[in-house]
Amino acid sequence: MFTDTSIDLFSEIKKLKKEKNAIILAHYYQEPDIQDAADFIGDSLGLSQQAAKTKADIIVFAGVHFMAETAKILSPQKKVLLPDLNAGCSLADACPADKFSEFKKKYPNHIVITYVNCSAEIKALSDIVCTSSNAQKIVETLPKEQKIIFAPDKNLGRYIEKQTGRKMVLWDGSCMVHEIFSLKKIMQLKEQHPKAKFIAHPECEESVLQIADYIGSTTGLLNYTIKNQEKEFIVATESGIIYQMQKASPEKIFIPAPPNNSCACNDCPHMKLNTLEKLYLCMEYETPELIMDEGLREAARKPIERMLDISAKAGL
Repeated sequence: MFTDTSIDLFSEIKKLKKEKNAIILAHYYQEPDIQDAADFIGDSLGLSQQAAKTKADIIVFAGVHFMAETAKILSPQKKVLLPDLNAGCSLADACPADKFSEFKKKYPNHIVITYVNCSAEIKALSDIVCTSSNAQKIVETLPKEQKIIFAPDKNLGRYIEKQTGRKMVLWDGSCMVHEIFSLKKIMQLKEQHPKAKFIAHPECEESVLQIADYIGSTTGLLNYTIKNQEKEFIVATESGIIYQMQKASPEKIFIPAPPNNSCACNDCPHMKLNTLEKLYLCMEYETPELIMDEGLREAARKPIERMLDISAKAGL
C-alpha cells in the first residue's frame, strides 16, 4: 500500500486521532517525524502507563512489538496498533520462551527478574519486571540471601551486579545496538572532545560503561544532558534520542558514540521500520492490531504489577 504523495501526513494523522479517539505513543528511538506526530514520547513502560491513564479508545504504539504488548497488558480494553508488525527487538528475540522455561528449571530457588525489554511470554515466566532505571533498586529491595535470575540482558545484569554487589544468574542476551559501540573509537572521540561528557545506557558492554561519566536509562540520559552545564556530550545509545536532546538543549552539541561497523551508524533497524506513512496507514485502516490471549496477558501483568507495588512501597 502506498499513500498519495500530495497528502499532508501530519494533518491527516491529527485528523484521524480526533476522529478515532486515538493517541500516539512514540519511543525515543523513533524517527523525528514520528516523534513530532506523537502525543507522548518516552521509554516503553512509561508510555504504556501514560496510555492506560487516558480515555483513548485506540493506542498507536510507534515502537517495537514487545512495547505494544506491554500497552495491551496494561490496557486490555483498548485497541493497540503497531505501524509495522515486523518491528521486533534483538534483545527480546534472544530470549525464546521455551528455552528460558528450561533454563528456569535449573535454578528452582531463584526469583526471576526480567527487564521490560522482553516478550509477553517471558514476562509471564517472571516474578518481577524491571526497567533500566529501577532495576538496581528492585534488586536491592530483595533479601540478600534471595537468589536471582536476571534476564534477558546480560550487560544490564552485569551492571546491576556491580552496583549492588549481588551475584545473579544471567541469561545470555543483549541488544544489537548497544553491543556495537567501539571502545577504541570512543576513546579517540574523547581525545578530540576533551570537555565532552560521555554518557551511556547500561545495556552497553562493560568496557564502554567503565569510561562513562554517567550511566542511565534513555530518559535518564536525556535529563542528564538538560541539567548538566557542559556543552558537549558523546551519547552511547540509539541515535533517535539525540533529536529530543537537541530540542531540549539547542545550544549544546550531541555526538553519537561511534559503533564498530562500516556504516558508522547506531540506529536500531527494528525501530526504524516504522515510518510516518506506515503510522498514517495504521490509523486509517486500524491494522495491524496487537491481539493477545487473555490468559497470557493476565500472567504477564502480574510481574509488572509486582514491580509497581515494590516501587510504590520503596518510594522509587
